[in-house]
Amino acid sequence: MKNSFNIQNLVRENVKQMKPYSSARDEFKDFDAADMIFLDANENPFENGVNRYPDPQQTTLKEALSKLKEIPVTQILLGNGSDEVLDLIFRAFCEPNVDNVITLPPTYGMYGVLANINAVENREVLLSDDFQPQIKRIMDTVDENTKIIFLCSPNNPTGNSFFDESVVYLLQNFKGLVLIDEAYIDFSKNESWVNEFDEYPNLIIVQTLSKAYGMAGIRLGICYASEEIITILNKIKPPYNVNELTQQRALKRILTKNKVINEIDKILEQREKLIGKLTAISFIEEIYPTDANFILVKVDDANKRYKELIAKGIVIRNRTTQPLCENTLRFTVGTKSENIKLIKALKEL
Repeated sequence: MKNSFNIQNLVRENVKQMKPYSSARDEFKDFDAADMIFLDANENPFENGVNRYPDPQQTTLKEALSKLKEIPVTQILLGNGSDEVLDLIFRAFCEPNVDNVITLPPTYGMYGVLANINAVENREVLLSDDFQPQIKRIMDTVDENTKIIFLCSPNNPTGNSFFDESVVYLLQNFKGLVLIDEAYIDFSKNESWVNEFDEYPNLIIVQTLSKAYGMAGIRLGICYASEEIITILNKIKPPYNVNELTQQRALKRILTKNKVINEIDKILEQREKLIGKLTAISFIEEIYPTDANFILVKVDDANKRYKELIAKGIVIRNRTTQPLCENTLRFTVGTKSENIKLIKALKEL
């Protein structure tokens, strides 16, 4: 069943009316032409590899992603990390001091931060005890000013994926945008939702090169959505939001697909070994199922164990302050040697 959906009903009026900034590189797009003399953008003319502005639409990189994901270039937006992509979505669709969004704690903390920055009410609906969306409570929380529901799947910090039937229900019955943050999808046995835009025009997917692709340092976030949604986001994005060095390194990494797959396989292998070893640690009371590159565990005293591991030179994440996460620690899956050191330290506590 298709959701009767018109994106224009969600766009802020000022965004509808605005005329986007047109940069020099937007006006002359063939900026790689070797025989052209560029005197249009007030750049330093002395060549050093980065003296020219980057492609504002990251065309070459998007073409590589398009081939990799089998998604048209017109349905891809790139940002300075996923956080910029998320911020653009708030700014395009949420009217400050009027609209609201729904988040599902425990979840990625930046959704709430960005809501506050953009003066948008963040309505929190806790996940169930098994970390699944409570669909009835979510729909009861929705009103005429609810613009976006944020789903992080696989979820951070819990590690689990949300049931497909829950996601489908929201896509079919919520009249706003359903955003699925798939930062950890490459580690999951579940398929991405990136091929569902024809069925669900209110769907937005956010991914990143920071996790499975091992490029957290270059800050590249990716948004996949309908062409209509991407057109709106392109209208308000900064002209040169993804720098030249990021574009070059991202392209190089994307083109080494087999190497990335090999690294993911090693992480998944280490994840399973680490889970097996954690079962023998006496103060670990529960190990939660995970589809990500991290493991959430419940311990006897999270604050105490966190400090003890710091003293042994191992930094983990204490999630005990998060809803439903009392006395939990989050372990990122490291290299084989790092995981051995972690287990050794845990056994010594």
